[in-house]
Amino acid sequence: MPRAEPAARRVRRTWRRWRAWTVSRTRYLVRRWRSSLQLRVVTSALALGVVAVALLGLYLSVSIRDGLYEQRVDRIERENASMTEQVRSAFDSSPATSNSDLQLLLAQMVRTLAAGASSAQDFLLLRPPDQPNRLAETGTQIGLKSIIGEDLREATRATEGQVLQSTQIPAEYTDTEAPEPGVVVGSTVEVPSIGTYELYAIYSLQAEQETLSFVQRTLALGALAILALLGALTWVVTRQTVAPVRRAATVASRLADGHLDERLPDAKGQDEMATLTRTFNEMAGNLEDQIARMEELSAAQRRFVSDVSHELRTPLTTIRMAGEVIHASRDELDPAARRSAELLYTQLDRFEILLTDLLEISRFDAGAAVLDVEQRDLRDVVAAVADTSMPLAETKHVFLSVTLPDEPATADVDPRRVERIVRNLVVNAVEHAEGKPVEVTVGVDADAVAVVVRDHGVGLAPEDIDRVFHRFWRADPARARTTGGTGLGLAISLEDARLHAGRLEAWGRLGEGASFRLTLPRRAGIRLHGSPLPLEGPSTGVTAPPTGQLPVVNPPTGPTPTAIPELGVVDADGVDIAHAPVPSVRPDDEEETR
Repeated sequence: MPRAEPAARRVRRTWRRWRAWTVSRTRYLVRRWRSSLQLRVVTSALALGVVAVALLGLYLSVSIRDGLYEQRVDRIERENASMTEQVRSAFDSSPATSNSDLQLLLAQMVRTLAAGASSAQDFLLLRPPDQPNRLAETGTQIGLKSIIGEDLREATRATEGQVLQSTQIPAEYTDTEAPEPGVVVGSTVEVPSIGTYELYAIYSLQAEQETLSFVQRTLALGALAILALLGALTWVVTRQTVAPVRRAATVASRLADGHLDERLPDAKGQDEMATLTRTFNEMAGNLEDQIARMEELSAAQRRFVSDVSHELRTPLTTIRMAGEVIHASRDELDPAARRSAELLYTQLDRFEILLTDLLEISRFDAGAAVLDVEQRDLRDVVAAVADTSMPLAETKHVFLSVTLPDEPATADVDPRRVERIVRNLVVNAVEHAEGKPVEVTVGVDADAVAVVVRDHGVGLAPEDIDRVFHRFWRADPARARTTGGTGLGLAISLEDARLHAGRLEAWGRLGEGASFRLTLPRRAGIRLHGSPLPLEGPSTGVTAPPTGQLPVVNPPTGPTPTAIPELGVVDADGVDIAHAPVPSVRPDDEEETR
């Protein structure tokens, strides 16, 4: 037989479920309250209404209670004073002298008071403690003597007037079988041949209590009705105000999504909401016209760049052929002409690279760029780029090291585009390393592969990190360059990374170098939430040998993925690169990438 679950464990499980449900409902209500202006206005109005009605009801209840009590006490004092005088007169005129006659007189006087009183409930005639026990105490209900405290009796004996004290009449002495509020009024009377006796009249305040309860119930019902009316009025008024704003927010969201033909329904009248509707529609129309003109201009610019790039290829080919002939015969020319031939040959290479990059950019702008996907190991791609970059690194006296993981870093990528991204990053790092080491690290996890290129050269200012992927942007126009870059390399690399649904991010500090990280999903459909490598990039610890040899380092174990440092980490455009807008072209800027 299965063992029964302990009661303590069931209680803990039930408590956890109840707590989880309470927390989830509380969070839902908080989200709902924060997301609805109408709900916030109604709840705020109701909260203020509850406070105002509660204060007003409390004031009215206290005022009515005090008024009822004071009026009742005034009547009791007048009535009791009259009865006390009546009792004193009766005792003064009584001829009784024997104890039996006096005892009969006391009982008869109590019955007379009870029969003639208009509001008193009970009467008691009590002898003072210092009087000899000659006559028995009497009263309509002698048991009520227990509610008369010794302090009241002392105060009654100490004065010739009336002493009043609030009390509670026990349930066994009431008609409602429940305790009732009451008042005890004490006074002294002279009994013939006996001396001073204490006369106590007990008055019930149950009628006033019922009146006060009725008034309080009426006030409570009125308060609920007022709050309901206040809530309904606030809901209607806010709905009339919030509904147009909500429609405007919905239409604005549709406009932001690219549905430029969205408009608010036409509003009649001349009030503020009608004016807002007409102004919003006019703004949306003007925005649609301006965006249409900008799209036409942008399309014309893209066609112009593409057409010019294509048209320039034919004369460029002819010029290159002529330049190669002149360059081949440069030894037969005079020194000035020979130098011109060499410059012509070099600049033709640069011009051809610029045309190629412009054509690639125009493909991205036109949405014609496609991926030629195949499964490749990024270790092979990075190693190939490192081999081709060795001559440049040797020329710049830069120690280039590569750290590869032991496990395969395979992913579904376009090898040509990924190789172009890595080559751009490595060449840029070597150009700006200023003779210091450049480290290339490859990382892999279950969802993504990453390549981090880290240099320790001039670095990047924080304000430059946002612009490093802009077209034709140049960090330091005065720097000498040897690779003939076009200023479009990082912009093209960013587009290639986006085409893979990946990310290209930058980090840098002036004087401490810069780091670029390429993160790509291993398979299509994977959404990136992190990266196998930190953006700043770990140091390999390899030092350049004195002989100037530039090895590619492959340690026996791969780098351990660590958390991305927050300080100084900025995406290329300050947002998720996979969804960021295309950087604007700045043709007036210089052509350096950094």
